[in-house]
Amino acid sequence: MYTLKTKQIPLNQAYDVIVVGGGPAGCTAAASAAREGAKTLLIEATSSLGGMGTSALVPAWTPFSDKEQIVYKGLAEKVFEETKRGMKHIKPDAVDWVAIDQERLKRVYDDLVINSGADIIFNTFVSDVEVENGNLTTLIASNKSGLTAYQAKVFVDTTGDADLATFAGAPFEKGDGTDDTHLQPATLCFIFSNVDMLGYQSVGRLHADNPKSIVHKILAEKKYPLIPDGHVIGTIVGPGTVGFNAGHISKMDNTKPETITKGLLLGRKMAEEFRLALREYAPEAYGNAHLVMTGPLLGIRETRRIVGDYKLTVDDYFERKTFEDEVCRNAYFIDVHDSIHAAEAKGKLQRYGKGESHGIPYRSLIPKTLNNVLVAGRSISCERMVQGSVRVMPVCLAMGEAAGMAAAHATKTGNDVRKIDVQHLRKRLLEEGVYIK
Repeated sequence: MYTLKTKQIPLNQAYDVIVVGGGPAGCTAAASAAREGAKTLLIEATSSLGGMGTSALVPAWTPFSDKEQIVYKGLAEKVFEETKRGMKHIKPDAVDWVAIDQERLKRVYDDLVINSGADIIFNTFVSDVEVENGNLTTLIASNKSGLTAYQAKVFVDTTGDADLATFAGAPFEKGDGTDDTHLQPATLCFIFSNVDMLGYQSVGRLHADNPKSIVHKILAEKKYPLIPDGHVIGTIVGPGTVGFNAGHISKMDNTKPETITKGLLLGRKMAEEFRLALREYAPEAYGNAHLVMTGPLLGIRETRRIVGDYKLTVDDYFERKTFEDEVCRNAYFIDVHDSIHAAEAKGKLQRYGKGESHGIPYRSLIPKTLNNVLVAGRSISCERMVQGSVRVMPVCLAMGEAAGMAAAHATKTGNDVRKIDVQHLRKRLLEEGVYIK
């Protein structure tokens, strides 16, 4: 152990609400809190907002509808529609598995947050916190300026890994326990340009669930050993440009930088091997393809889940449950990748029918032991199997809007997130177009 010499660092007390993590949930949380009148700061560790949909290069949204109507409304729908608007090859009424133009989405998020009145600070990490009597009083952030202490009334953790809540001592679960290394695998997404579009159409769906996919031959002949499995999803994201969510990288824990380093190194090599394999096995589409880039971020599916005031369960999912304190709905299926529970998810957990969804209660956003912290995104309080459903971007957008609004309301009720008027919160969400029951 090493103890730093005592020194003073700058203190910023300008904000009512501080949101940590600028992914989908963080963007809507910051915009929502600022819209409610709270002086709001969004702290982001990278150089852009959007997380998985931008820096991780995830090429497509999961469905926004329950096959009858859009479920993720409010700010979520605004982000979705504004991103689609700049993509000429996307039909205006498309709602499910819609491609993402990552650069356009970055600008959409920038405008959403800035136009709300919230402030953003990029390239800044939260390194430590101070807690008194269940209240997070101070967070310590680090960037090129050195260390800065920030104090606010209420904090929203949208880091995806529950970093802020964990630093503050909130209990959490990971995998099947508190330190399970068998997490869902990660994926390093990548982009090809100079793809022949006619050839692309003739090759067909690459994923191994297509019995005619050339991926079966690639895997059987074992000429490209870094291609681990048949998880290969290509999406047209622009003219002659295809984004890939392909390959699994196991034993990745986003809370352990040493494993993520190994994953990024492997993922970059894996992307090039996909290019070489597709050039050989599907030259009509990929013969002249160029690997434009791999994601600056790994696509992470699972890490910590807070232990909250309510744990969302598989039974809640089965029952399409509605809650008196629900703040959004979710219709995505339980999507578990290559974990010990994958067979259960595929074999027993049926996908919803038309018009079906379940609620997400406000209590699942509140970490036990903390009074002035909310969590939104994939690390809310839920059972592991349900996390396979609530981890995706549309529902994270919806959860973020609710968390940011609740945080702003809490600044007027003694900064205690449990003391807000939840029915007033729901009324305001409805007024902003959010879909709840």
